[in-house]
Amino acid sequence: MEFVGANGQVHSTLAPEYLDAVLRGQMRIRQRPGPKNALGDIKFVFPNNSNIYLHHTPAPLLFQRDRRDFSHGCIRVEDPVALAQFVLRNDPAWPEARIREAMARGQSATLRLAEPLPVVIAYSTTIVKQGRLHFFADLYGQDRLLDQALRQHSAQRRLRAGAP
Repeated sequence: MEFVGANGQVHSTLAPEYLDAVLRGQMRIRQRPGPKNALGDIKFVFPNNSNIYLHHTPAPLLFQRDRRDFSHGCIRVEDPVALAQFVLRNDPAWPEARIREAMARGQSATLRLAEPLPVVIAYSTTIVKQGRLHFFADLYGQDRLLDQALRQHSAQRRLRAGAP
C-alpha cells in the first residue's frame, strides 16, 4: 500500500502524518500496481457519483462462479484487452500490442480519452435464463428504491387522471 497526496506525490513509508492526512481527506491510500493488485493490471475510470470503475482481476477464476459480487461495488472485466481496444478504437497509437505492454509494465499510468465515451451501468436482480425467471439478492438495495419510484410515479399518474 502507499499514500498518495492531492498533488499526486506518492509515499511508500508509513508515517503518522500520512495517516492524519488521510483522515483529513488530504491524502488517500492505494494498493501499489503489480500482479497481486486487487484491480488487476488495468482500471477503467469514468465520471460518476458512486466512485465505480471497471477493472481487471488477478483472480480470473471468479468469472466461473455464478455469484459475481466480489468487487465491493466496482465491476470486474473478464476481457480487459477487448474493452481497452473498444475504448481506444479511434486512437491508432494504441494497438493491442501496446495495450498489453502497458498492462504488463506493473506501473500506474493514466490515459485520458480525447473524446468522452458514454457509459451506462445497468443493475438487475432478475434474469431470464433458458426461459425461466431467476431472482437474486438485492446486494445494493436498489430494488427498494426502484419500487418506491415506481409507486410514486403510479400515484402521480392516478392523481392526474382523477382516479382515487
